[in-house]
Amino acid sequence: MSNNNESKQAGISIHIFSVSAAMVGVCLTVIGIIRVVISSQNVSTLIDDFLALDSLMFLAACLFAYAAMRSVEEQRKQRMERIADGFFIFALILMVMACGLITYAII
Repeated sequence: MSNNNESKQAGISIHIFSVSAAMVGVCLTVIGIIRVVISSQNVSTLIDDFLALDSLMFLAACLFAYAAMRSVEEQRKQRMERIADGFFIFALILMVMACGLITYAII
């Protein structure tokens, strides 16, 4: 039973790690696209700032998930994974807020 729980925990860290790394790339891509739109329309917006902060939150989630995967001590591994979870959820919420701002700016 313990091995099943450990493999489930390792799976969560791997998922947070891989998805967070991909989301950093998504945020940076969208920042580039937003910058092109902003410069062509001469408008200012906070969307790129939100996305830059969001990419940092995803990076933090990625780093803590990596630390959890590398940790040998079970208590430290769980603590790192909880921190990674927190950063990941916060970054997802921030991403939804940025999407709302993008939608509002387009209208």
